Amino acid sequence: MEWDNQTILVEFFLKGLSGYPRLELLFFVLILIMYVVILLGNGTLILISILDSHLHTPMYFFLGNLSFLDISYTTTSIPSTLVSFLSERKTISFTGCAVQMFLGLAMGTTECVLLGMMAVDRYVAICNPLRYPVIMSKESYVPMAAGSWIIGVVNSAVQTVFVVQLPFCRNNVINHFSCEILAVMKLACADISGNEFIMLVATTLFILTPLLLIIVSYTLIIVSILKIRSSEGRSKVFSTCSAHLTVVIIFYGTILFVYMKPKSKEKLNSGDMDATDKLISMFYGVVTPMVNPLIYSLRNKDVKEAAKHLLRRKVFNK
Repeated sequence: MEWDNQTILVEFFLKGLSGYPRLELLFFVLILIMYVVILLGNGTLILISILDSHLHTPMYFFLGNLSFLDISYTTTSIPSTLVSFLSERKTISFTGCAVQMFLGLAMGTTECVLLGMMAVDRYVAICNPLRYPVIMSKESYVPMAAGSWIIGVVNSAVQTVFVVQLPFCRNNVINHFSCEILAVMKLACADISGNEFIMLVATTLFILTPLLLIIVSYTLIIVSILKIRSSEGRSKVFSTCSAHLTVVIIFYGTILFVYMKPKSKEKLNSGDMDATDKLISMFYGVVTPMVNPLIYSLRNKDVKEAAKHLLRRKVFNK
């Protein structure tokens, strides 16, 4: 093996917004506020779904998992990003980078699969309501959620192992806010076509397949809704899945823009990252987890009623 142009890296430099100290301060404040909202919003949804017995249903079990995922996903990168904004030394160890890659990819993959499971739940609830309690029993929805986590962890472990085994050149500058797997792969001084193929297969299986499942489920749901004669009935039924559909559009819209848009070979090898990519990546990593609980609480009567009930019970207990 040629080692003249290679070195054993012990740390990476996260470029982020280096060279723009005022922007770093602005983004520090904005992201800190968003992170607090993420913790409070998703934490409240988890708490409500656990404490209110009326929400002990498959839909809210999945929603609790989604909220926990959003907290976990953002916690893998936001704290270190905030520290880097205020620090002159914007480095992360090779091991820390690998852990961040693994956790971020695991959470992201799990969320893709989980959203597909949630679409199936909405399909059964609307298109086959009489058999819903039987089909979506605890013996069904718990393994569905557990399977989403297992798929996310296994996919991330495989991809992360292949990436950390790549030889890296002396260029250790990651043109990103965190150790995102594509940004790290670009630093390798070896053929990464094998890694790209693995990522393509994983993308097809764990991003596009759940998306196809969502599209099919909602196509059948829409057909079923259109058969309802009264406009009030159609509106009531659609309201039960509108929050999930909104989250799917935001989540998949951003993730497909980042990971599925064509990239020229020159751009892939150059290591440069377009400013738009960075902003979209930040939107996907911070804004989406922040708006999820807002969408589910503002557009869901059950959650609002449960919150009011728990608040009244707390007041009366005092």
